Amino acid sequence: MSFRKYITSKVFFTQVLIALGIVAAVSYAFFHWITFATNHGEEIPVPNLAKLSAEQAEERLAELDLDYIILDTVDYNPDFPKLTIVDQDPKPGRKVKAGRKIYLKINAEKFTMVTVPDLIEKTYRQAVPTLNAVGLNEGTITYKPYLGKDMVLEMQFNGKKLKPGDKVLKSSKIDLVLGDGKVVFDASELDTLKVDTPDAE
Repeated sequence: MSFRKYITSKVFFTQVLIALGIVAAVSYAFFHWITFATNHGEEIPVPNLAKLSAEQAEERLAELDLDYIILDTVDYNPDFPKLTIVDQDPKPGRKVKAGRKIYLKINAEKFTMVTVPDLIEKTYRQAVPTLNAVGLNEGTITYKPYLGKDMVLEMQFNGKKLKPGDKVLKSSKIDLVLGDGKVVFDASELDTLKVDTPDAE
């Protein structure tokens, strides 16, 4: 049988159909397996881990076939219990595949210590942003007689006078004593200002 007659024969077409059937069956089996192996379409919502300890988060994630990595300990946040989770990635509600790692940030155990900046003889408007920049807050404001109005004369914490360079806990409230802009002379100074006037005749 010539090649031309063979490729137009029923035998050839039958063999082609069988080969195509085998290819189709193998392709279907492969894609079905790869879908199963990668859990295609089976995604897990990420739980909200905020305010959980690392141990509690590990248990919760293990139940969902998820893993975790602790990235860092962040500055103490009083809105969260100490040593609990304050941030996570992916965020709660995001859908991920099984085995996905969830990246966590843990709240510090307490506030860190910060250095009190030098605010003496700075204006109130300069002092408050400087305090905030290092993580401190404005406390009680009091005034005492001094020529420079709203100029910082003293810094205090819990009733104790502070010096620039002292250490306090971050987020502490620093009380400021400011000048009221008024000048007060003592008696001796007033005497020097007296002007002699001629006696009335």
